[in-house]
Amino acid sequence: MINLFHSIILGVVQGLGEFLPISSSAHLVILPWLADFPTPGLTFDIALHFGTLIALLAYFFRDWIQLAKAFFTSCTKSPKNYSTNEKLIWFIILGSIPAAIVGLTVESYAETIFRNPLWIGINMAGFGLLLFAADHWGKKNKSVPELTLMDAIWIGLAQSLALIPGTSRSGVTITAGLARRLDRTSAARFSFLLSMPAVAGAALLKAKDFFGMGYNLNVWIGIAVSAVVGYLAIKYMLYFLRTYSYTVYVVYRLLFAAMVFLAIWVKGRG
Repeated sequence: MINLFHSIILGVVQGLGEFLPISSSAHLVILPWLADFPTPGLTFDIALHFGTLIALLAYFFRDWIQLAKAFFTSCTKSPKNYSTNEKLIWFIILGSIPAAIVGLTVESYAETIFRNPLWIGINMAGFGLLLFAADHWGKKNKSVPELTLMDAIWIGLAQSLALIPGTSRSGVTITAGLARRLDRTSAARFSFLLSMPAVAGAALLKAKDFFGMGYNLNVWIGIAVSAVVGYLAIKYMLYFLRTYSYTVYVVYRLLFAAMVFLAIWVKGRG
């Protein structure tokens, strides 16, 4: 059973990794493997997603109120007459479909081969380099109100890769957004909004397993920590991107991948 210290550490990791493009799932797999403490398993990982779901709801509360209203008003109009928010809510809905289909299809693999440290290291490095390329060579001249249906579908297809540890949900959707010419802040903002249905769906899908664990204060503390840290990660990342690029995250991903490869080599020799 996971103890309080491990729960807090993993809550911090989830809160940061879910929104920073560094892959929370990679850290939730690799840190227990490196530190030799009990692997909490996918159900605990999903439990921590309740925390980041709370962070999303709290930070974007006003946005979601407006988007909920826009959904209902859009049902009385022709798509050609949609307002910005009416378009946006449908882009989020349609962009969420690929991830839902893939998630239900390959869920069993998420608990086995996808959690292999070697693959995680490869994904951290590979998708980090893709983020670097999109950030440095993308045109970045569009904002969220200028999104098109094809942009949403493209970013949604990218999100379907997020189940694989090391890709990073925010990282892969931000990369896709930058490739579709969104500016840095807009790519992150749409990434966070698009993640809401996916995070909520993943949490609800595993809710039965989570509540089947029984009451455990350490788990609830982990959820609370991931909520607080996640809220701060969203706030300060959006602030950071007004001035700086994604390079610092790319460098971190490459260093993390190098550490994983080194650990595999050392453990292999041992």
